[in-house]
Amino acid sequence: MTDLPAMSPPVKRSVTIGGHRTSVSLEDAFWRELREIARAREETAASLIAEIDSKRPPEVGLATALRLYILSEVLKRPSQP
Repeated sequence: MTDLPAMSPPVKRSVTIGGHRTSVSLEDAFWRELREIARAREETAASLIAEIDSKRPPEVGLATALRLYILSEVLKRPSQP
């Protein structure tokens, strides 16, 4: 049987994008990866979120865009043996 990863319900956090406050709900694992990606890029999570927000199509929600971005970044990493 396949082991499942640790799971948590989405956590809502407030962020400021372009001077406007909004909230985003993501699971803890996504928040952790987002912070790690931002740290690796030497920027804040807020600035990374703003960048992703500015590039997403209007029909795609911010939480979805963040999850898809994080997934694409994780998939770019070299495989662990």
